[in-house]
Amino acid sequence: MAVDEVLLESAAHGEIALRMYQWSGPTLSLGYFQSSAERQQHTPSLGCPLVRRASGGGAILHDRELTYSFAAPAGTRNWHDHRGLVDLFHGALIEALADWGLVGRLCPPEESRRYPREPFLCFARRAAGDLLVGDAKIAGSAQRRSRGAVLQHGSVLVDVSPHAPELIGLAQLANRPVDVTQLAARWRESLAAATGWQLRPAGLDAQQRQRAAELAESRYGRAEWNHRR
Repeated sequence: MAVDEVLLESAAHGEIALRMYQWSGPTLSLGYFQSSAERQQHTPSLGCPLVRRASGGGAILHDRELTYSFAAPAGTRNWHDHRGLVDLFHGALIEALADWGLVGRLCPPEESRRYPREPFLCFARRAAGDLLVGDAKIAGSAQRRSRGAVLQHGSVLVDVSPHAPELIGLAQLANRPVDVTQLAARWRESLAAATGWQLRPAGLDAQQRQRAAELAESRYGRAEWNHRR
């Protein structure tokens, strides 16, 4: 989470970054505005460590899934349009999923849902632009905007996690394993084809690494931050 905030800060100075990653162990991330007390609603994930994201939305159990972040400055394609940027990424993922025989679709506004009390988990919610396969939500994204830059966070469910057993993933829908590395590569190809972007491997420079370490120490690694609400 600290690295993703560093990418947002760098985007305010003109840099663009796409990051796809997994987590070292099952972890629950709270949306920026969620109350940490809400996690008591979800018994299967109570034993998992918790971190608060910089982006909004519902809680996500990061286990057998693929997380992505995209940070871009003002003027980047669709940067000003929340739904347009989400649709761009989810549309490219739909193209990638065809390799596994899966037919994805974007949740239309008429299928979005309003709740007297929103479900705790992001993937138990439905909003326009979510990626659905059949009636199952497979991918969702949220954003944060700061100083003329945008950070878009998202998650793709790949397989059922014992820490969120009520949610199915791509492997169950395809009736076969889905390799995360292959999925990420295919998704990047589809994004490049849709946008004309030239994607190349990159890493953090020394200054960015130091800044990420500072944010991890002062914010994301501290109980005061993660339980601030």
